[in-house]
Amino acid sequence: MDMIAHTFGERLKTENYHIRIGVYGILLNSTADKIVVVSPPNGSYLLPGGEKEKQETDEETLKRECVEELGYEVEVGKYIGAGEDYFYSTHRKKYYHNPAYFYIIDSWLKIGDPLEDFNVIEWMTPLEALKKLKRGSHRWAVEQYMKDKKEEIIPLEE
Repeated sequence: MDMIAHTFGERLKTENYHIRIGVYGILLNSTADKIVVVSPPNGSYLLPGGEKEKQETDEETLKRECVEELGYEVEVGKYIGAGEDYFYSTHRKKYYHNPAYFYIIDSWLKIGDPLEDFNVIEWMTPLEALKKLKRGSHRWAVEQYMKDKKEEIIPLEE
């Protein structure tokens, strides 16, 4: 895994941070014009994914989280990169350091209802997502996806 070069939020030297390593994905609809975002009960918006458990690989984490949050079985594709957020959770009353690894989800299949029935799932354009996503690293990952997509679509001049 590469080093984290993209940091968002301010790390306060006076606070103890709980480390929460996450893996998240950009999951597109069938026409590739919208991505899915998850809104937990606190009203924030995040890319699907979540905290790594024990010795899980990134792929195992993202697959498990997509079943839990979306009810989707997914195939994990291209690695986008890594970012980290420093933040205070008003909900949990703790400071968090959240290193996160981001991937494109190549394909998905709805296999049932989400196991976590308390989230709101929304499809939105990447530009809409950039306005709503709470974490800087999540916005950065969407921006990277958009840059890559543009490079694939726009042919180089000869």
